[in-house]
Amino acid sequence: MKPDKHKDPTIARRQYWMGVLARAGAPALEDALNGLDSRPAYTLLRAPETGMAMIRARADGAGRRFNLGEMTITRCSLRLEGDAPVVGHGYVAGRNRRHAELAALFDALFQADPDAELHDRIIPPLQARREEALKRQAVKTAATRVNFFTMARGQDKED
Repeated sequence: MKPDKHKDPTIARRQYWMGVLARAGAPALEDALNGLDSRPAYTLLRAPETGMAMIRARADGAGRRFNLGEMTITRCSLRLEGDAPVVGHGYVAGRNRRHAELAALFDALFQADPDAELHDRIIPPLQARREEALKRQAVKTAATRVNFFTMARGQDKED
């Protein structure tokens, strides 16, 4: 029987951190790795490789599915070396192999950390950095908004 991902908090938590890692970007993950006390040893099970994935969508969000297009995805799998080997996986949009490798490394490290100290030290700042970037983009977008309904027209003047 498959675990219900909607009821199992460990699955939901892992999905969350994998999403944050995938969107964080390689430079942010490099900074997080450099902030660790020691570099973890690992073995690549599946070296970073780039492929294509078909993206599906629904018309108006509820209609029939259709193939929207393809996008490149890079994936990596690795195993932490040590007493209790843990396998980590990384999937990122685009072709950045180092990003996929770092995402897989942090996935494995978070799984191996039973008290979640490492997770709580790395994920919240990465998420905050992303939210700040989204806010900056929203402000830029709002600054270029045009409201066509408030424009005055010359021929509407009454004599």
